[in-house]
Amino acid sequence: MTSVSRLVPETYRAALGVPAFRRLLSALVVSHLGDGMSVVAITWLALRLAPPERAGLVIGAAVAAYTLPAAAGALLLARWLSRAPARRLVTANAGLRAGALGAIVALHLLGQLTVGWYVALLAGSSLLAAWGNAGTYTLISQIFPADRRLPANALVGTSQQAAYVVGPALAGLLVAGVDPAVVLGIDALSYLLLAVQVGRLDLPPVAAATGNGRATGTGFRILARRPELVGLVGVTAVFYFLYGPVEVALPLYVADELTSAAGLLGAYWTVFGIGAVVGGLLGGVLTAVRQWPVTIAVIAGWGLSLLPFGLGMPMWFTLACFAVGGLVYGPFPAFSLALFQNAADPADLPAVLAARSAVTTAAMPLGAALGGPLVTAFGAGGTLLGSGVATVGLAALTAGTLLLYARTRRPITARRQPGTEPR
Repeated sequence: MTSVSRLVPETYRAALGVPAFRRLLSALVVSHLGDGMSVVAITWLALRLAPPERAGLVIGAAVAAYTLPAAAGALLLARWLSRAPARRLVTANAGLRAGALGAIVALHLLGQLTVGWYVALLAGSSLLAAWGNAGTYTLISQIFPADRRLPANALVGTSQQAAYVVGPALAGLLVAGVDPAVVLGIDALSYLLLAVQVGRLDLPPVAAATGNGRATGTGFRILARRPELVGLVGVTAVFYFLYGPVEVALPLYVADELTSAAGLLGAYWTVFGIGAVVGGLLGGVLTAVRQWPVTIAVIAGWGLSLLPFGLGMPMWFTLACFAVGGLVYGPFPAFSLALFQNAADPADLPAVLAARSAVTTAAMPLGAALGGPLVTAFGAGGTLLGSGVATVGLAALTAGTLLLYARTRRPITARRQPGTEPR
């Protein structure tokens, strides 16, 4: 064993030792980096295409088009995709992303790209995003038994967090030297690589589901029969909804209350991103802990990290708290998804995860939309404080509900998998 390998925790070495997951992760890392770069490219190309007097509207439409149709796709396509194999869901989403982004690049290079076509193609590219995400984590549940999924989830989630730290900076350098459409072309190629790589994966046989081994309905119908899954979706959605106002309030907090420039705003998001990467990696080694308590602790910790913004604390203190907030938030996606992976029947998992994505994808923009009126009424610092207090309240309510449920019925835990202990 080399000195480098000894620095990698055993849980990660075991996950990376599985060839199918190693190939999947390598393709996802490239795809995530492409998405991180597109954060800058999408808005910058919208700015290039828009008339000056409509720039804000066009940028908003472009950003929304790249995310919100995923929720509609999860709802409208459930009848046809709920029973689709996970591999097909990932390759279909990646192929659609690659094709739509490639069409944007081609039209732009030909001088035929209009604002209407741009927004429409971005919307089309995201239509299967919820299903692609569901397929990715269903593949992980097929590759690993229940007690080994958390590290794999953490590696995938951390690669995405890291991409949103590195990707925008890299895109900024590229956009300065080349057309932003070229950056979207790179993202299209990254999705093409993902589709090819997933199509070549050597996967183990899918375990039979409870009952007849077939999916038992669309995601929301399955959730309606499983109160523990409804609770998971509800807690996750409210958590993301309460986060939404932060994206509106933080820039105004920096500009109005700290009277500072965009560089400081970038510093806040940078330390958050670095904290989230570190936290995600640390969380992935906690395979022996119970997942619900950690999930609740993460929610409470994130809420507490926001409180100093509304209490008149100095800038350096709020910056440190935001870094800690990222560190605390880091494990949340991996733990939350592991709870779904272990609680849902294998054949139902894609539909359940797509339904989860539909709800959570809509929750954050709705929270952000509420952020504007809240900032107007209470100020940026007051809005951040209120978001923090409400998030801590969500953690307390969730913990209380779990304790009450445990006393009156069976505990809300992951369904026991063969050879593992419930979490």
